[in-house]
Amino acid sequence: MDDRLYAWLPEPDLADVEVGDVLQALADPVRLQIVRLLDRSGEGSCSTLELPVKRSTVSHHLRTLREEGVVSTRVDGNSRFSRLRRDDLERRFPGLLDAILGATPARS
Repeated sequence: MDDRLYAWLPEPDLADVEVGDVLQALADPVRLQIVRLLDRSGEGSCSTLELPVKRSTVSHHLRTLREEGVVSTRVDGNSRFSRLRRDDLERRFPGLLDAILGATPARS
């Protein structure tokens, strides 16, 4: 897939993002679950990510993750597909995403 063929929603320059902003975005259990799903699948949308919340809630969480620099979102027709900004995050905050994703989830 040639990413240049798609429109992308605006996202912050990670040089302007603070680590606390990323950690706050990932502190929400649903957003952390989204990040884990995107890490495994590579890309997902409100309708493809299997979560125990409504699509509108998933959309809200994906927007928050994008606005905090954690994901990029491409537009394909009426669909929006998000993916982790893994390489960008690794350059800005080395080891952070791997540490968070490697942590054992809390028991429910």
